[in-house]
Amino acid sequence: MLYGSPRVVSDVMTHTVVAVGRDAPFKDIVTLMQQWKVSALPVLAGEGRVIGVVSEADLLPKEEFRDSDPDRFTQMRRLADLAKAGGLTAADVMSAPAVTVHPDATLAEAARIMAQRKVKRLPVVNSEGLLEGVVSRGDLLRVFLRSDEEIAEEINREIVPYLFPAPSRPVRVVVSDGMVTLTGPFRDASLVPVAIRLVRAVEGVVDVECRVERGGPQATIAVTQP
Repeated sequence: MLYGSPRVVSDVMTHTVVAVGRDAPFKDIVTLMQQWKVSALPVLAGEGRVIGVVSEADLLPKEEFRDSDPDRFTQMRRLADLAKAGGLTAADVMSAPAVTVHPDATLAEAARIMAQRKVKRLPVVNSEGLLEGVVSRGDLLRVFLRSDEEIAEEINREIVPYLFPAPSRPVRVVVSDGMVTLTGPFRDASLVPVAIRLVRAVEGVVDVECRVERGGPQATIAVTQP
């Protein structure tokens, strides 16, 4: 069983989070965003339950429609934005329900949510919907700051002995700028795609290449991390 990865949201999330209540005034929201240098704020109710998120995109319609008189087609097409343009509080302009993630979600799961829902930050909530932190795109990318030595150590500890136990000839692991090269006598060809898949799952890996020794000239199988 592999223990080193994947990492989860709670490993990288920001625990200190600025949030607003549903009655927070429009200008206070803008002020907090500027002070904390964030592009979105969770909106809380009760004891900290996340009921929505207010982002810069939610606030911009007030400026966009400030001096305009949209035609009927625009009004019908952008009813939600026009409603937000007249909003005075967080409850008026927030996007709800909030797109959230749980602290035990993998970083890949969080990245997929961000991509699918086109958001830059996700409130992290527990099973009761209470706010525990925030995870951003930058937080997810921090895994690529892992050193080559750390990545190689994890592969040698968690993957190589699992797939290629003694007394087989050892598989050599070289990592350079996140690029992993495995070289060894993979006598069972079916292990090559398995090795590639497991190495690709290691946090911080950018690319994977297997150089398969078959008693003579090396055959090379290269797989690029998407």
